[in-house]
Amino acid sequence: MSILVFGKTGQVATELLQFDACGDLAKHFPGLGPMTLLGRDQADLTDPEKCAQIIADSDAKAVINAAAYTGVDKAEDYEATAHMVNATAPGAMAKACAAKGIPFIHISTDYVFDGSGDTPRSPDAPTNPINAYGRTKRAGEEAVQEAGGQYAILRTSWVFSAHGNNFVKTMLRLGAERDRLTIVADQVGGPTPAYSIAVACLSIADSFQQGRGTTGTYHFSGTPDTSWSDFAREIFRRAGLSPEVVDISTPDFPTPAERPLNSRLDCSSLEQAFGVQRPDWQNGLQFVLDQLEDAANRPD
Repeated sequence: MSILVFGKTGQVATELLQFDACGDLAKHFPGLGPMTLLGRDQADLTDPEKCAQIIADSDAKAVINAAAYTGVDKAEDYEATAHMVNATAPGAMAKACAAKGIPFIHISTDYVFDGSGDTPRSPDAPTNPINAYGRTKRAGEEAVQEAGGQYAILRTSWVFSAHGNNFVKTMLRLGAERDRLTIVADQVGGPTPAYSIAVACLSIADSFQQGRGTTGTYHFSGTPDTSWSDFAREIFRRAGLSPEVVDISTPDFPTPAERPLNSRLDCSSLEQAFGVQRPDWQNGLQFVLDQLEDAANRPD
């Protein structure tokens, strides 16, 4: 089954590409493939009609949308652009998939919630985004749901990998430069390896192919839930860095976009529907650190 992936240079799509390149796609999902990944030069989500036409003209049997406008703070000033990429384009793509009768797998975010309380949010919990990024991602979910086709919306959180820009790579850089770091301690969630998200998307596509997929919205995040400051401490411990980490509260670190305090996600329905379990983010972190070390030691 051929798969079309939007967002070639993002963290999740990069993991999908490597998963395929090393032979793991054929090994673990023999019914899937080939996989075609499209970058912004081929499929710019600010042109939703073109993205939909690409799907209509393809022979893909499933589509994974791993592309998004992810600049949380920047979206406060450019919400119209973020809405085009995060809402209008996914809606058009989902309609194109519905017209062809193929499943659409769409990655979303914990930011569709307001972050209140201290318990994990279930997929059917009321949404109430508190920033522009969250509003556009929620609008995208609604557009996918209204398209009328077979879909799986996968909400995730705190994505990290050896690629692109993310918290792990930022902490490694700052931890090597500074003796003391102040890091937010009252935001709690599940750090999620991009590799695990990639595999989850393939598992969902494989289930749809076999007629076992269930349309709906699902949650997927790493376990155990932790704070940003404790996440940083574990990064430093495993990387052999020793800056002092000082806990601060969210008001002590103001940002243009408000962040949710509670990003805990109830992921049980994903396991029930697709057999996909929450990944251990500490194992994922070690995998990423090993990748970065290998890259640093590799001859040019």
